[in-house]
Amino acid sequence: MTSLAALPLALTMGEPAGIGPEIAVKAWAAGREAGLPAFVLLADPALIEQRARSCGLAVQVAVIRRPEDAAAAFGEGLPVLPLGHTVANRPGRPTAATAAATIAAIDQAVALTSAGRAAAVVTNPIAKHVLYAAGFRHPGHTEYLAHLATPAGAPPLRPVMMLWCDALAVVPVTIHVPLRRVPELLTTELIVETGRIVARELAARFHISTPRIAVAGLNPHAGEDGALGTEDAAVVKPAVALLRSEGIDASGPLPADTLFHARARRGYDAALCMYHDQALIPIKTLAFDDGVNVTLGLPFVRTSPDHGTAFDIAGRGVARADSLIAALHLAHRLARP
Repeated sequence: MTSLAALPLALTMGEPAGIGPEIAVKAWAAGREAGLPAFVLLADPALIEQRARSCGLAVQVAVIRRPEDAAAAFGEGLPVLPLGHTVANRPGRPTAATAAATIAAIDQAVALTSAGRAAAVVTNPIAKHVLYAAGFRHPGHTEYLAHLATPAGAPPLRPVMMLWCDALAVVPVTIHVPLRRVPELLTTELIVETGRIVARELAARFHISTPRIAVAGLNPHAGEDGALGTEDAAVVKPAVALLRSEGIDASGPLPADTLFHARARRGYDAALCMYHDQALIPIKTLAFDDGVNVTLGLPFVRTSPDHGTAFDIAGRGVARADSLIAALHLAHRLARP
């Protein structure tokens, strides 16, 4: 069997009316001579050629028939594995007619990686409302990947979102929910389950022998002994105690306002945050252009740029590929045994 290090990464085109096709071209153009790992783009070759031209990029598309051919083609052209779907649209003008191709790219990336023909899955951003209009029945990208990865008859996998850069890794325990609902959704069991997955993946994927997890408090000053809310003492603190009882190096609840400065960050490997903005504000402040979204809890490596489809700038040639380049590098690193 070919070693993972020798296999290409499987990169999806994402929402074709967004910046995914454009940043894929830019990533290849910028990185092929600068140590970027070989990847194969799952897309309609005609779409990629058209988008490269519209952005003024002189890029040769290398149509391949097998992912195994990507490494040999990578130095001369951007390897594209056709999806069998023709994608006709305009940048910034999403249409449900392209949803089948978007989903096919995800399906193929997972199938190739699961079959040992690609090292990892790297996904460009999708537009959920476009897929919903075409009958897509999953809450989002990550949930669909978990669905594809769950064996028939097995309990659903529990994916966990980590946002990563060289300076910080954060995990929101609750994600896309209104802030007023966070206290009712936050439970000791949810924090413990999330912490277990983070500790396991930091050890297995990031090769950190004893992961250190800092657990943020929910309320200002982590509740200040109940003066500013009872959830930290009643929900978060017992979760930290349970994680520690299982041998996980967890600390907290810690005041979030002092958790993310440089000296504090040296004391942990990942911060478990109680809600979306508590996690994403610090990492987007530190790494707005090159942060990476990593999905933990799947049987394969999946990374993604930490941004959306950017319909407002798609096709104008101004989108930056920094986050995608970082996602490709991290996927290659995590896929190595």
